[in-house]
Amino acid sequence: MPLFKTPLLAARVIFLLSIITFTQKSFSQPRNSVANFHRSIADFDKGWHFHLGDVSGAENPTISDAAWRTLDLPHDWSVEGTFSKENPATPEGGALPGGIGWYRKSFTVPASSKGKEVYIDFDGVYQKSTVWINGHELGFRPNGYISFRYDLTPYLKFGGQNVIAVKVDNSVQPNSRWYSGSGIYRNVWLVTTNKIAIDHWGTYVTTPEVSEQSALIHLETHIKNLNGNPAKVTLATTVYNAAGKPVITLNTAETDVSTSNYVAQEITVTKPELWSVDHPYLYKVVTKVMSGKAVIDEYTTPLGIRYFNFDADKGFSLNGKPMKILGVCDHHDLGSLGAVVNYRALERQLQMLKAMGCNGIRTSHNPPAPELLELCDKMGFIVMDEAFDCWEVRKAKYDYHLFFKEWHKRDLEDQILRDRNHPSVMIWSIGNEIPQQGDTSALRIAPELAGIVHSLDKTRPITTANDRPDTTNKIIKSGAIDLIGYNYHEFDYAKFHDRYPGKKFIATETTSGLETRGHYDMPSDSIRVWPPRWDKPFTTGNADHTVSAYDNVRPAWGSTHEATWKVMKKYDFLSGLFIWTGFDYLGEPTPYSWPSRSSYFGIIDLAGFPKDIYYMYQSEWTDKTVLHIFPHWNWTPGKTVDVWAFYNHADEVELFLNGKSLGVKKKEGDDLHIMWRVKYEPGTLKAVSRKDGKVVLTREIHTAGKPAKIELVADRKNIKADGKDLSFITVKILDKDGNVVPDADNLVNFKINGNASIASVDNGLETDHDPFKADYRHAFNGLALAIVQSKDKPGSITFTATSQGLQGATVVLQTK
Repeated sequence: MPLFKTPLLAARVIFLLSIITFTQKSFSQPRNSVANFHRSIADFDKGWHFHLGDVSGAENPTISDAAWRTLDLPHDWSVEGTFSKENPATPEGGALPGGIGWYRKSFTVPASSKGKEVYIDFDGVYQKSTVWINGHELGFRPNGYISFRYDLTPYLKFGGQNVIAVKVDNSVQPNSRWYSGSGIYRNVWLVTTNKIAIDHWGTYVTTPEVSEQSALIHLETHIKNLNGNPAKVTLATTVYNAAGKPVITLNTAETDVSTSNYVAQEITVTKPELWSVDHPYLYKVVTKVMSGKAVIDEYTTPLGIRYFNFDADKGFSLNGKPMKILGVCDHHDLGSLGAVVNYRALERQLQMLKAMGCNGIRTSHNPPAPELLELCDKMGFIVMDEAFDCWEVRKAKYDYHLFFKEWHKRDLEDQILRDRNHPSVMIWSIGNEIPQQGDTSALRIAPELAGIVHSLDKTRPITTANDRPDTTNKIIKSGAIDLIGYNYHEFDYAKFHDRYPGKKFIATETTSGLETRGHYDMPSDSIRVWPPRWDKPFTTGNADHTVSAYDNVRPAWGSTHEATWKVMKKYDFLSGLFIWTGFDYLGEPTPYSWPSRSSYFGIIDLAGFPKDIYYMYQSEWTDKTVLHIFPHWNWTPGKTVDVWAFYNHADEVELFLNGKSLGVKKKEGDDLHIMWRVKYEPGTLKAVSRKDGKVVLTREIHTAGKPAKIELVADRKNIKADGKDLSFITVKILDKDGNVVPDADNLVNFKINGNASIASVDNGLETDHDPFKADYRHAFNGLALAIVQSKDKPGSITFTATSQGLQGATVVLQTK
């Protein structure tokens, strides 16, 4: 059952209906371009003009922007810049430039829209944005992660030319502890409605009673009347199943709307199809606002019915079934794309995490892009939706603490209103490692924030991510949070109920294991604590700023992946964890600083190539049969090499070198891997897993020769001709026999022909200072990545990779 029931709002009409075979729970109006007679949602991303640098009077519609750069949104100007230690963001902020940028767009609104309401919706602008329409200032929003809307109607020239101008100020730095990006980096929408219409984020669905037999659903709809005169309306609501077939249409009684009103529908559903991480079934509800027999607005709300519970002793359950939340934390950047939001790039990340067995995402440490939540709904992820990285006390000199007092209520309300109907969202986090954990001000702030959340949504628990989760923590002491969140401190987990009797636990952030893909330091059973202290410069480590990928390096505050998972899987009351992090991200290059400019924390590197630890989780978190052996097999003759294997669905693994058995190993106790210490000789390393004496899987690693050729592997050869879709092309440096050369760093040049462009390139190396926006890339440990972005016209795309002394490769893509 949900933890909280939502009280019905006062000014509304209630009706009850029982229907057979229906549905779920909802979020907000889908934002793909939609047009009907009553409401249009237009993609407003194309054809903007951009200028990097401040321009006096650029809000004036008469100023010429003909010399400005023309581009399509979303856009991040920082990722187009040059890496430098001197950039004020610092290496911890990604070592890329900030500054001030201006965006302008000229557009017409048809004369037929006069008498309607026209709005502009920004999904996110980093940061300190000010917006003008035809020279009229519409407003200012300092928060770079929040979505917001402005009403353009009073200032528009219907049937004429209009100019919207946006100033983005990311010049005062450092203002973030990680890479933020700069610009209008999320999508923009132009929304047109009638004067009487459903409000922005104007539906709210709760499921206070759910079982496999029936579900009680409350759908509340906020209707606004801007006509200036009272009106009578009815709602006609049609439920559609996943196949798009109507299930039932519901009609309310006529109700008065003066300026605004809430209309509530209460529905009992029998035998609902439940949303879960394995079966994320989504329906939709289409609500029509009727004036007499005329439809004056139409609004779609996707639905997902589910119930969940956090229990102090039994942990987490979804739809009555006990399970652990197996989550990761991720920052908002998409690697070499920077902060630019892209649906396919997000989808690719989630697909990789899903294949690992991950079922949870923490939006660290800010409201996410709407597309992420839509994908989590669709793909079956449990989301911890986080609001703030600080309150009134700073972490970075110019961060959100400067705006918290004035803006926290508005920003938090907007976040909850936008996200509260996503079935994937099951936890609200009101803060991450808040500096005021030990200060009495938390006794004031935490209850206020919790009150804001509960005033808008009582169906989900609230937490904070606490790096000081002892009994002196004033946030916990305030009683404001429903789940006590632990950041790290994994060896205190077992004593949680001694410290907090009867309370509910969530591991809001764990691990912080460090790895560089494809690099190995031995002995692998020696744990390196890098850095040994968070508050002191780290002056040792590896000269080339690499970190061993054996899961044998951790920072002082963290643990190895295996150490945390061994504790987490032991106790039922540990409801779940969010590992730091799923993917490497720009900025925060712990344990190093410059010349490193991106993180080492990811289970998957910045380019999207899994590190070896990925397969430990896959062996533990999925039903897939796994046998993964590493490292590579190119070493100095005679060197002692530690060979690890992650495996499942087997009793034992036998290792062979050039046909000779090196012995059988079995996991014992709580072991998560097995290891052989092998004297290197070139050739073939083979592992065979067996169960009951029968072979389950066989894996081989061959000593690679010199680089000889390039192989290109596109994740998708058919993409949409929409100007946004992507194909991720893995570039492999192979020897003559087709083995990846594990230390290859060849410079690879790219050429593209057809209706597409190279969006960015990468290789996952944390110290590479070559630009992401380029037609070349050095391989790192045998791999590189090129991301191809479609244009608006369908056709054939030829992508070619060449490198001096190597046989080149070509892949052909199609856009439709």
